[in-house]
Amino acid sequence: MDNENLLLKQKREKYDNLIEMGIDPYPPRSVRTHCIQSLWDNEKDFVEKSQEVSVTGRINAKRRQGKIGFLSLQDSTAKIQIFVRQDEVLEENYELFKLIDLGDFVQVDGKLVYTQTGEYSVLAKKLTLLSKNMRPIPTVKEKEVDGKIVRYDEFSDTETRYRKRYLDLLLNPDHKKVFETRSRIIQGVRDYLNTRAFLEVETPILQPLYGGANARPFTTHHNTLDMTLYLRIATELYLKRLIVGGFERVYEIGKNFRNEGMDRTHNPEFTMLEVYQAYTDLGGMIELTEGMISTIAQDLFGTQKINFQGKEINLERPWRRASMLELVKEHTGEDFSDFDLDRLKAFCKAKNIEVDAYAGPGKLIAEIFDVFVEDKLIQPTFVIDYPLEISPLAKNHPDNPNLVERFEVFINGTEYGNAFTELNNPIEQRRRLEHQSKMREMGDDEANVVDEDFLEALDYGMPPMGGLGIGIDRLVMLLTNNTSIKEVILFPQMKPE
Repeated sequence: MDNENLLLKQKREKYDNLIEMGIDPYPPRSVRTHCIQSLWDNEKDFVEKSQEVSVTGRINAKRRQGKIGFLSLQDSTAKIQIFVRQDEVLEENYELFKLIDLGDFVQVDGKLVYTQTGEYSVLAKKLTLLSKNMRPIPTVKEKEVDGKIVRYDEFSDTETRYRKRYLDLLLNPDHKKVFETRSRIIQGVRDYLNTRAFLEVETPILQPLYGGANARPFTTHHNTLDMTLYLRIATELYLKRLIVGGFERVYEIGKNFRNEGMDRTHNPEFTMLEVYQAYTDLGGMIELTEGMISTIAQDLFGTQKINFQGKEINLERPWRRASMLELVKEHTGEDFSDFDLDRLKAFCKAKNIEVDAYAGPGKLIAEIFDVFVEDKLIQPTFVIDYPLEISPLAKNHPDNPNLVERFEVFINGTEYGNAFTELNNPIEQRRRLEHQSKMREMGDDEANVVDEDFLEALDYGMPPMGGLGIGIDRLVMLLTNNTSIKEVILFPQMKPE
């Protein structure tokens, strides 16, 4: 029998012993008077008063010598030593102490004391088993390499950590902090918007039509209605309906789903913030974006200059603004402002950039930008004035019919947000969506579909407004110094083992 199976057998034997002793290894409830951190916050006062407490947590260390023993008890706030004496807990309760394993959850009733060695401890009067651990928790293993301590246990392997996140959180406190910070970032987003009179709303995840982005959807079927439904790829078109309905400032933080590839910045299920504000435009969305992100950074770190993978990123306002055509010229030396399709195709061919047969000049300019510019934008940059061809929901640029009022914001070579002066002309919006439908027929399976209900809503009138989308997962990556989206999603999508 190998070591793992032997340990499983021993744990089952202990479980059976507990049952024979009349002890329920999984009682229905427990009561604690204090979290462990509060014991440390009141250390001297609690010892002077011999304060009696009830604390709960998981056992992460144990040692026993005859009729005394020690446990290390940890809850979500801190850990503390438990001092167990047979004459204090009595023999039957001491027998329970003998059967307690690492990983078990217990409740300890006792008082605060200093041991003979001066260690702050709970002197147990009673131990109660709350949940029996039936599988050994992996041991964190380290070794010294070139003067540095290096982890080499299975939970230094990223694939294992993602698949068994519960153990990753248990064994790697720094990874747990990432998700605590994620929660603070999302709360910071809400605080920033709520104090500016935005209303948080919820819109459907299951939709009869998908829209609001260029992406392939996940498809499902509703049996009762006998109809095809789609997991949303964006919240945009429903949020705009709310602006038509009279709300002036709305936002939603929620899951979107896109049936696309996975890499370090893409997961099929991800969290997006979308914001819509009436009576503003792209300039208002620029102010909102840089204000929100710089404020959250200041609240988290006390500074707007952050370190990301050894680079200093300066989030202080204002951020750079530059048009897509300007940046393409800056990094290629080519001026494509005439939107000459033949010259663009020739350039792409010379640079080995794949070109779809249906792609027009706007799409090719965006492809060239992706290849030559995107990864060069290290400091926060608003890339403005996008080609109309790839922006079917944005308002036309007042000075150039080939462009729209749109930005994407880039930091450290990655896109973090997308915003428009929103198109509110129902005639032009229909023309654009019908053109997108033709692109689908030509093979562009990420093109938008024609949403008749949304177009009908626009016919009733939608005020001028700005709209913004920010990828929450990517923002968390930036502010927690992580290069993989799987590090900031608790349960990322994984290939089958």
